[in-house]
Amino acid sequence: MNTVMHRLFSAALMLLLLLPLTSQAADNFPAKQNFAGQALTLNGKGVRSKLVFNLYTAGLYVTTPSKDANALLEAKQPLALRMEITSSMITSENMEEAVREGFQKSAGANLNALQPKIESLIQVFKQPIKEGDVYDFVYKPQNTIIIKNGKNAATIAGADFKQAFFGIWLGAKPVQANLKSALLGGG
Repeated sequence: MNTVMHRLFSAALMLLLLLPLTSQAADNFPAKQNFAGQALTLNGKGVRSKLVFNLYTAGLYVTTPSKDANALLEAKQPLALRMEITSSMITSENMEEAVREGFQKSAGANLNALQPKIESLIQVFKQPIKEGDVYDFVYKPQNTIIIKNGKNAATIAGADFKQAFFGIWLGAKPVQANLKSALLGGG
């Protein structure tokens, strides 16, 4: 009887130890993904870090893989960026600050014209942000659709917004150079 109980206990313990591994195995960045009805391919994926902290993982999805950031920013083709929050350090306040800083570097002379659209994006981040949240930013020519945890959060019109927004990661002054390289398939 003790042997049977010991085996049952061992099997139950093993199952409990394996459960966290299987839940973590879910990949939010599959090789192919549908975004707002558009089938796209993962171009590259990387981690946004600051100092020694990993803040989020980002994946860039495209119609045709490319290492040319300018071509992706200029193209009038669907494009998506998936962002998975991986740190509780990300708050609405510091996300707003990061968005404003990113657009200042990316938008250049167009910053004032884009301001109402930037404010629409910031409204999405006014909702509480928690570790594990997934944001999809999907450009379907002429509109950028913002989806939080599978639910539409906003739609922002204009190719000008698309170029400045995706330019935060892919532009001449990206938020993080090695993240830009990773998103462009450089590891």
